[in-house]
Amino acid sequence: MSHALDLVLIGGIMLLALGAHTLGQRVHVPRVTLLLLVGALSGPEILDLIPARVSDNFGLVTELTLAMVGFLLGERMSMRDLRQGREAIIVSLAVTLVTALLIFAATWAVTQNLPASLVLAAIATATDPAATIDVMRETGSRGPLTRVVAQVVAIDDAWGAILFSILLVFAELLSGSGAHLFETIGYGLYEVLGAMILGVLLGLPMAWMTGRLKPGEPMLLESAGFVFLAAGIAGSLDVSYLLTCMTLGITVANRAYHHVRPFRSIEGIVEPFLATFFFLAGFGLDWKLLPTLGMLGAVYILARIAGRILGGYTGGVLAGSNHIVRWRNGACLLPQAGVAMGLALVATHRMPEIAFILPLIIGSTVLFELIGPPVTMYQLSRAGESGKGYEEEPDDD
Repeated sequence: MSHALDLVLIGGIMLLALGAHTLGQRVHVPRVTLLLLVGALSGPEILDLIPARVSDNFGLVTELTLAMVGFLLGERMSMRDLRQGREAIIVSLAVTLVTALLIFAATWAVTQNLPASLVLAAIATATDPAATIDVMRETGSRGPLTRVVAQVVAIDDAWGAILFSILLVFAELLSGSGAHLFETIGYGLYEVLGAMILGVLLGLPMAWMTGRLKPGEPMLLESAGFVFLAAGIAGSLDVSYLLTCMTLGITVANRAYHHVRPFRSIEGIVEPFLATFFFLAGFGLDWKLLPTLGMLGAVYILARIAGRILGGYTGGVLAGSNHIVRWRNGACLLPQAGVAMGLALVATHRMPEIAFILPLIIGSTVLFELIGPPVTMYQLSRAGESGKGYEEEPDDD
């Protein structure tokens, strides 16, 4: 079987990513947004320029990309600076809880549906670390705001997964679906704790091997091998592969002597995966769902924006962050992608009676994925952190 068309598409996506990067620098629009729009225009919903089968491998591309992104985010959770870690944890908790509370109150007021409101509150806390980090890399941002946001997106999906597991239990009980309380709680704990334990178990040998096999040389095979192995084992064990790879990165960042090298190796290959991921995400968007959002969708979107900003400010105050970080970190956390849709699929599978939330989540995710990256770019620029070299981290070797 010839893969000529597939190779042409892959090459085309790479060149489109290059063009999006160049155009984005001129018009000050993130390449994430441009790639999503190009993918959407090429998709079956609009111009139908590319066969629909190209999206068949989107699941694999998503897992590969987010596995690498999760590993890279783990570097931001090094315990070498306890105060910085403490600040991010407080901010992420505040953003998660405030967003969930506002979404719950707003959707309950509109729907009077308690189970659906609980589920939506949990799903709203999910973010898109890939888009956020890509904007930081593209703009070369560096500074207090960049550091806090990078650390927050590394861990807030973990808080969101925990909160989702808890609220889903109560939603099922309130809906009378016959769910077993201890079974549901047990599965939530297994998914989160299992991912963390797996990440540590694989991270310790990876940290030990770092710099030992080929001293002074890049360790791409070692790094990619462990990252993809971690994601694969996590999937087979039915635990969060994103959280597993984050924990893997955290373990290596804190235990490896040459801790910088494996992260630089992954950074060297992640760009093509990111480009393909965002293009295919746009390609698969169902634009017909946007008009179906209605009043509930509008309330959900406004409440989530308010929750991000208010939660970011509250967390910044509690953590003692500076004025810029307090006012701008929440607005940098608007992007939302695959994790939210995954949680929505899980919830509607377990509770078919709230299936109406699925198009709402998909439609709002389209919107947040389009407006989120430009807002993040604007906030970083206004904070004066753009162009300072995001990738130029100090080497502690």
